[in-house]
Amino acid sequence: MASRSHKVDNAPFTVWNSAFEDRMSLLAKLEESHRAVRKKFLLHRLIVVASLPQQHADRKDLGVHYEELNQRLQRYYQGDTITGLLLLYPTCMLHVIESSSEVLVSLLQDLRDMQEQPHCVLIEAPRVLVMSHDLPSRLFQQWSYKVLNVQARVGGALSRDGPEEEEVEDTETLVSTTLSMLLKLGNHLLKATKGSKMPPGSVLDEVPEMIVPQYILVQLLSRGDLLSPQQYLQAYHTPLHILMDSERTWPPPEHLRCEF
Repeated sequence: MASRSHKVDNAPFTVWNSAFEDRMSLLAKLEESHRAVRKKFLLHRLIVVASLPQQHADRKDLGVHYEELNQRLQRYYQGDTITGLLLLYPTCMLHVIESSSEVLVSLLQDLRDMQEQPHCVLIEAPRVLVMSHDLPSRLFQQWSYKVLNVQARVGGALSRDGPEEEEVEDTETLVSTTLSMLLKLGNHLLKATKGSKMPPGSVLDEVPEMIVPQYILVQLLSRGDLLSPQQYLQAYHTPLHILMDSERTWPPPEHLRCEF
């Protein structure tokens, strides 16, 4: 008997494949969205303060040091963009850095190494003001530094240590004031430089009242409850050595004797 050829209708399979591809496309989009959200939460912000040695007159050297350090870190941690602002006052500095945790730890290690140098001419007594994790967005769009020739104005008063009538405030209030002013300054810089080639330094010259006053930083540096880079790294980036209950024996092992 001659065999018959049967014509197979591929239409149902075509419809199924199309629906499957649509579902796979939607899955890919969802995964891409999750990756984007997850990437946002890899952003952290470090804020440090430090005194500047008075015997070293050229404060630009510190700005150049961080420019070169940032370039090295970005070559090593490719894809980890570094943004922030370094303010160089006559007697101290305020540094805001936004990047991955690996980059921020490297910056803290650099601060620690500089502090341990016997005759460091760039900084003195650096302190960690705050470390913020899992940020939804950046406060700054690029990294830059600014040498401030005068202190920021507060109530029209300008002096080396701040207004004489200013009351001494607790550390929590000083930190809160600093963070609030930095957030306002960052938002202002974002709006002023958006769509223009105006450098952040030029914007700062127009709004000196938005810059954190030097006397606040001087007060913060005089407080003993802020951690140094070495203390911070030891507290938060040192492996824990936990002694398990099973490891507790008495008498100590050196006093145990095996008798047969």
